[in-house]
Amino acid sequence: MAGEEIEQKVERLAGPIVEELGLELVLVEYSERGNGRLRLVIDKPGGVSLGDCAEASRRLGAVLDVEDPVPRSYELEVSSPGLDRPLVRPEDYDRFSGRRAVVKTIAPLDGRRVFRGRLGGRTGENKDLAVIELADGSGSVEIPLSAVARARLEVEDLIASAPRSGERPGRRKGGFGRK
Repeated sequence: MAGEEIEQKVERLAGPIVEELGLELVLVEYSERGNGRLRLVIDKPGGVSLGDCAEASRRLGAVLDVEDPVPRSYELEVSSPGLDRPLVRPEDYDRFSGRRAVVKTIAPLDGRRVFRGRLGGRTGENKDLAVIELADGSGSVEIPLSAVARARLEVEDLIASAPRSGERPGRRKGGFGRK
């Protein structure tokens, strides 16, 4: 059975369980490398906790043991999408409009495959184009969603505004403890 077929089966089984917990199933990835790994990425507004991951893992593990969609042994991993959340569904481009992202295309568009910038949602007759205001200031680009190989939010927005370790927001110390 192909990895994509396994991922689709697991997504059908996991979707209702994850929704029942008030969570969103972001991504299902299966890899046969090593001992095999089935990775499910979950999220919710405000982010997921370790407890959310543990509860989802417990419930999903029980269902996956009974339904047995993977024809060999594997490790089940349930995690949050992290700060550099992948953009998986077309709606993600609207949901995270205004956030910085990196979009990599399958083949070059206008001579490049990597686009960094601020998401501007979707456009086009069928909402099938992702709009990105390029970080280099050269304007915006419309990328067909069918041409996207991989896309992720950038962490930089959060890091740039976060206080350094041991600092209070709004106060920066100079070198050697001076104000």
